[in-house]
Amino acid sequence: MFNMIFKVPLYHYVPAYKGSSTCNVALFLSSLLLISNLFYRYLGVTNGDSTDIDWIPDTDDFINYINSVQSFWVAEKNALSKLTLSELEMRMGVHPDSKLPQNRLPLLVQLSDPLEELPEGFDARINWPYCPTIQEIRDQGSCGSGWALGAVEAMSDRVCIASRGKRHVRLSSDDLVSCCKDCGNGCQGGFHGKAWKYWVTTGIVSGGTYASKQGCRPYEIPCERYMNGSRSSCQANEPNTPECIRKCQPGYDVSYEDDLNFGRIAYSLPANEETIMREIFRHGPVEGSMTIYADMILYKTGIYKHVAGGPLGEHAIRIIGWGQEPLGEGTSSVVKYWLVANSFNTNWGENGLFRIVRGQNECGIEADITAGLPKIGLEIDSNEINLGKMMTLPLTNRE
Repeated sequence: MFNMIFKVPLYHYVPAYKGSSTCNVALFLSSLLLISNLFYRYLGVTNGDSTDIDWIPDTDDFINYINSVQSFWVAEKNALSKLTLSELEMRMGVHPDSKLPQNRLPLLVQLSDPLEELPEGFDARINWPYCPTIQEIRDQGSCGSGWALGAVEAMSDRVCIASRGKRHVRLSSDDLVSCCKDCGNGCQGGFHGKAWKYWVTTGIVSGGTYASKQGCRPYEIPCERYMNGSRSSCQANEPNTPECIRKCQPGYDVSYEDDLNFGRIAYSLPANEETIMREIFRHGPVEGSMTIYADMILYKTGIYKHVAGGPLGEHAIRIIGWGQEPLGEGTSSVVKYWLVANSFNTNWGENGLFRIVRGQNECGIEADITAGLPKIGLEIDSNEINLGKMMTLPLTNRE
């Protein structure tokens, strides 16, 4: 399917050499190795190690290369691409050990419903228009807190969805980043699975974006890296994780303890396209993690598929739906995609969103999905959340 879109030649012409067949083969292989090394160095891929990336993301040649070899998505310079390599890596906040069994949640097994037919396209924003948090895009700033933002965003969505719009809350990423000590290292990276467990066991207070004055503990990272604005500039050094203060901001008339919101159950999903779709369709957005490569920093629009550049690290996101588009004019084939909300503010990508190839575990996006259900009162829990369609298994039961 993707040969039609990616216009990369399947072979390159290499001139023949005179002499013995052994010398010809040796010279041919040496030339091929040299060309390969130069080519991959040009693309910023050397042994898959991000420390070897020497290609500046927003150079014209790199952007032109991405846009010339495929017509799937468009690369373009942006504020994020102007960051240094170390600054970008700093913002990839999913801890390297997040996929270890001890840091993962129990696996959810969904019981399929033969009467439940999944649509070709689904957008949580349209399906639950009375839940404003689904449409919101947050900004993590210089903090590697994507693991926390992705979690509280999906949690907030699910509180509204489960209550059918009766409850609205913006859970605080600041509270989660600063107070969940088992979740990792705050702004230096965390475990999104443990973030959902923390919601169940400890609870998370409310809190909006930076300077919003919303809720108990609004976000505290004040830097402007992704948009031009009035906030202070991010520094190149590692940002400090906010202090854990179990007290609401002045003027908020609810105590910290009374403001806590809890989850009822937290779990992970198998790396299965239909299972992930069914979970979103039934209960709302989920949190996932994926490898971010240098080319994705330049994403402007379209359906992303990795083209070139080395890995910067693991990053958490929120999947809010899916869809498909025709592969090209005159063909009945389609390309399927996930609809994803990022935490780079609204001037990155498609107003803060991006689309990525679905069903191929592109960049690992389908391999590490976490979710949960809110605790919103017994009178609602028993009627609105059907736990009879799901069960959880320990990690040892994973295939």
